[in-house]
Amino acid sequence: MSEERPPPKSVTYVLTTPPQMLPLSGVRILDLSRVLAGPYASMVLADLGADVIKVEHPGRGDDTRHWGPPFAGGESAYFLSTNRNKRSITADLKKKEDLERIRQFAARADVLVENFRRGTLRSFGMDYESLQQLNPGLVYCSITGFGPGKDQDQPGYDFQVQARGGLMGITGHPEGEPTKAGWQSQTSFVACSRATQFWLRFTGES
Repeated sequence: MSEERPPPKSVTYVLTTPPQMLPLSGVRILDLSRVLAGPYASMVLADLGADVIKVEHPGRGDDTRHWGPPFAGGESAYFLSTNRNKRSITADLKKKEDLERIRQFAARADVLVENFRRGTLRSFGMDYESLQQLNPGLVYCSITGFGPGKDQDQPGYDFQVQARGGLMGITGHPEGEPTKAGWQSQTSFVACSRATQFWLRFTGES
């Protein structure tokens, strides 16, 4: 059950190694994602030293700021578990001045991560083709619920992937109904695979 809490003003850094000594030090990431897959991927990169700027909605912030209990010091434990080592700003992409500010961030970023419904950012001029004109070297990561096909424009959550992939059918009591796995495994797998791709892109390792 969700409990409404006002969004905190900042995300606390927990790095124990100075950022300049980590392998992705100096890599700039613009994080436009929400909830789990995108934030988890960018958090892994932040843990490796990347400078991650997380963009949140003014007033309410990321949806997961309000998902609880549990809360830790007024912060949603869910939010903290996927957004450590980032810096947060707020912007309403429907406002011209905010949109232009985020486009300028994108022009200076090395990586952009987003998980809006397919095509949403195109209406704001924030799709890959538009931003490539501002920043030809930008690595653009778009995480969607479904790949190319009849469902490509549909939103997607971990529950749907577990159900359609059959995981719920082998989870729970033998004579019971299909059950969601406690760990959001499919979303976490996507997040880790994207983070690995970024790692290979910036380190040149294989």
